Amino acid sequence: MHTPLKRKDQEEEPGEQIEPLRLEVKEPRTDIKSLLEHIKSKEGVIGYILRASTSASVDLKDPSKIIDYAILSAAALESGESLSRGFSLGKINSILLEGKDVKILSMTVGEQKLSVFMEKSVNPNIVCKDLV
Repeated sequence: MHTPLKRKDQEEEPGEQIEPLRLEVKEPRTDIKSLLEHIKSKEGVIGYILRASTSASVDLKDPSKIIDYAILSAAALESGESLSRGFSLGKINSILLEGKDVKILSMTVGEQKLSVFMEKSVNPNIVCKDLV
């Protein structure tokens, strides 16, 4: 049985119903695209690919490499998930691949798959902190 809440200074009169206290909790909503625009403006960040189930947002400084980066992004995320299942690691928070000149930070944000491409000199922890 639900008992309504009342303030200490509030007297209850016979037959009077006190409204239950209702709290509306709103979680802060962060627009991922505006965060990505902020991250992309940092020195050394090459761009990003954000994939949903039916669409993708791509913003790269060199558009001629979109297909290469898209394939790399998908392969990194799929490989990480496969390794996680194979070794019973649980949910992957992020995957960092480091090549000769470029790093890729890949993660799942909600239902979307994200890859941020950056020069090797960029600290991926700073990028990750901005996204989490």
